[in-house]
Order: sequence, then structure tokens, then C-alpha cells
Amino acid sequence: MWKRKNIKKNAIALIKSGYGRMISVCFLIAMLTTAYAVSTTFLNLQLSSGRPQTDAAYTPSLSNSEVLLDTLREFLEQTPAASVIHGVPADISSLLVDLFSTNLSVFFSLLRAAHLFLDGEFSIMLLFPVLGILILFLYQIFISNILIVGEKRFFLEIRKYPRTPVSKIFCLYKLRCIRRPAWVMLCRSVFQFFWNFTIAGGIIKHYEYILIPYILAENPKACRKDVFCLSKQLMKKNKWKFFLLDLSFLGWKILSVFTLGLLDFLFVNPYLTACRAELYAVLRRNYVLSRSPGYEILNDSYLEHVPSEDELLISKALYDDSQGPYTRISYFEPEQYPVFLFSVQPPLRAVKSPVRAERKYDVLSYLFLFLIFSVFGWLLETLLRLVNDGVYASDTLLHGPWIPVYGAYGVLILLISRHLIRRPVLVFAVNAALYTLVEYLANTASVLTHGSSLRDYSNFLLNLDGRVYLGGSVTFALLGCAFLYYLAPRWADRYMKLGHSRRIFVCVVLYILLIADLVWSVR
Repeated sequence: MWKRKNIKKNAIALIKSGYGRMISVCFLIAMLTTAYAVSTTFLNLQLSSGRPQTDAAYTPSLSNSEVLLDTLREFLEQTPAASVIHGVPADISSLLVDLFSTNLSVFFSLLRAAHLFLDGEFSIMLLFPVLGILILFLYQIFISNILIVGEKRFFLEIRKYPRTPVSKIFCLYKLRCIRRPAWVMLCRSVFQFFWNFTIAGGIIKHYEYILIPYILAENPKACRKDVFCLSKQLMKKNKWKFFLLDLSFLGWKILSVFTLGLLDFLFVNPYLTACRAELYAVLRRNYVLSRSPGYEILNDSYLEHVPSEDELLISKALYDDSQGPYTRISYFEPEQYPVFLFSVQPPLRAVKSPVRAERKYDVLSYLFLFLIFSVFGWLLETLLRLVNDGVYASDTLLHGPWIPVYGAYGVLILLISRHLIRRPVLVFAVNAALYTLVEYLANTASVLTHGSSLRDYSNFLLNLDGRVYLGGSVTFALLGCAFLYYLAPRWADRYMKLGHSRRIFVCVVLYILLIADLVWSVR
């Protein structure tokens, strides 16, 4: 038996011991997946359903509420229900839809495609919305769902290992163990979707399936049938108690709305997730001790039993090196999970040398990375437009596949934030400030030279003169961290392997193309 009071007490103690890491993990998951939708709503909340008339090269896409209401009006135009749709208060309905949804949604992407279809755009261009939906679908399967399992793994480990790194959310990628967890999580999403049509059945199945990512976090090699069966058994006679646990957070969620989601980021999300991890630990412990059917699947005893240094040394000495590469390269990190004893070991090719984020860059590397960041930005924005709007369009004034603002932002991060590499929170804040400055100056320059802003954010809740908004600053601060800690070192290492003469040749060719594009665009 378990009591809600004890679960919350243990969760609070857990938060006190790893507050910074837990906030960072929940923040990353909120920004990269469809979890914690309420938390991210206010970063992208648009104030009105109308679109301002603007000559800006880019205007943010329609919000979820606008797409939903427009599509319903199109379908119900000549029916009695049309008056009901038109009578719904726009502000209230829009807020509710946007509050509990996210742009990373296949459903709303389908609605955007339907919206284009109903507008009468019958052409080859309809292939782009379909492509955007496919990309988003693959993102949900192989990135979003995998990161959610990684988040559960982090919270399960940090209960016993206080120095569990934030990078644990990427553990399945490091293990090269993706296909089976992706398949199980996809089945969970599909089954849940169809059960939701019964309403009551959807609520019941939500709690019956709620432990699936935790089971996968403990044993990612478990098959779909075993995982679903085990989750059902663990939640037997516990669904109502779990519901009451979630219900006890209702007051926190309401208070978070009044703080524009800030309280979610700072406390509610880590608290709720820690409670669920603690509850799973209690349920799995009781299930294993009772030797109930399928308990062998819960095979990670080190989530409960922290081995001593002597046990680790003996285990490493007796462990067969052929079982996995971690046995040859691992070293003992105090207060961290012994990865070389995990039941799943990565292939040898997956174990790479650590990224040296603090490395120095020469002039050629900076020139090369400026171009690579520019191309990366173009690819990223093209994909986002494809997913959010269902259109293929370039938002840059240049004709080539690059957006120099990204290049300037990436190089500035390397020049300024590299010296703060061991203080990630400060790096994040500096990156957000840098992006805000770069985009504001770029849009201001565009207004002065062309009479219009490159981007118009005037209908967003948290914007600065319509040229920058908070959601963009937060998103690009995360992207800047990815540049600094991983992408730039990896790309620079590969560039260095070309040799000095080839490096010069590559830079000269790319800059000739960029300058030619600039001249052509100005003309």
C-alpha cells in the first residue's frame, strides 16, 4: 500500500537534492516534446485571431485555435451548427484550445492541411502539407516519445544517484536502442487516441498506460505485449489513487496559469514528475517482492540498490568485456548510475570520444561555422514552415539556402559563451539575450532599409516592439546551447580533418557563392 502524503514528501526531498537538474530536464522536455503543453503556451500565445496586415517577409503561422475554428466554420458553413460556432466567445475558446495543445501535433497539422484544401488550393502544393505531417509524425515517434522515456529514466536514477546528468534524457540514443521503445510508445499513443472517443474509457486507459514509459526506461528491450500487460498489472487497484494524486495538483496548475506558466517551469512540473517517479518506484518494488507475473521484466535492481565502490570494482572485474564497450572505457563517477552494469549495452561504434565544448577555434573554423550555422538555420526554418503551415517557403531575403542571422548568432555564442561553458544556466541566459539583440537589430535594419520588418510578432503576448518575442528567445537560447555544447565542436572536428589547403578551398568556394547571392539579391 502507498499513501499520497508519503509520495509527496519523498518527492519534495528529491527536489531539494536535485532541483537545478530537475528543472533543466523538465524545461528541455517541455520545449522539445508535446509534454507540459500548458507550460509552453504563454511563450507562443497570440493575442488575437486576426492577422495584422503587414509587408513583413515572415508572419508567424496560424495558432491552433484559429485553425480549429476556421476548419469547423468551413465544414459547418451551411448547417445549423454554424451559428453555434460563430457564437463561441473567440478569446475564451482560443485560450482553452491553445492552452492545452501544442504546435507539435499531428492532429493540428492535419487540420492545417484540411484548411488549405478547403480554401480551394487544389494543386501540387498540397503535397507540402502532407510532407509536413509526415515529418511531424516521424518526429513524434523517434524524437518526442524517445525523449519522454529518457526523462523518466532521469527521474528514476536521480532518486538514488544525486549527480545524474541532464544528458540522461538522451540515453536511448546513446544506447542505440530506439526501435522497440518507439514502437511501444507509438502503440500507446494510437490505442489512447481511439479510447479517447469513449471519454470514460479514455480516462481509464490513460492511467492504465501511464507507467509504460517508466517500464521502457527501466528495460527498453521489453516487448510491447509485456510492457502493456505489466503497466496494467501495476496500475490494478491504483488508477483511482493515481487520479487523486493528479487532482491534488489542480490548484498548482490554476496558479501556474496566473503566472503565465512560470510556476510550471520553476516548481510544478518537477514536483509532479518526481511524484510519479516515486510512485512507480513503490509499485515496482512491491511487484518484484511479491514475485507477481512478469516481474522479471523489471530487471534493473540498481535503481533501488546503490552498489558500494567495492561492489563496483568486483562487478567490473568479473564482467565479460564482450558484453559491451562501456566495460572497457567506463570509469567510476561518484553518485552516478553504473552504466556498464545496465542490461542494455551500446554497440562499440556508438561509444565516441567526449565532445570538447571548451575547445578553441581558429579563424578558418569560425568562417566555416558561420556558413554552416546559416545553412542549418535555413533548413530548420524551412522544416518548421513545412510542419506548421504546410508550405515550402524561404523566409530569407537571399536566394540561397542560408540565413546569415543564424551564422552571426552561432559565432557570437562561440565568442562570448564559450568562456562560461561550465555554467550552463548562465550560458542559457546569455544566449537568450544575444538572440534578442541580434533579431531586434536585424528587424530594425530591415525596417530602415526596406520599410518593413523581416518578422512580425506584434500579435504575440510577450513581444518587444513586434520584432522579438519571448518564445523565440527561449527557443533560440536552447538552440544556442546545442551549438555551443555539441554541434560546433563536432562540425569543427570534422572540418579540421580536411587538412589546411582543403579547408581554405571549401571556405573560398562557399563565400564566393554567398557573396554572389548577396549581390544578386541587392540588385
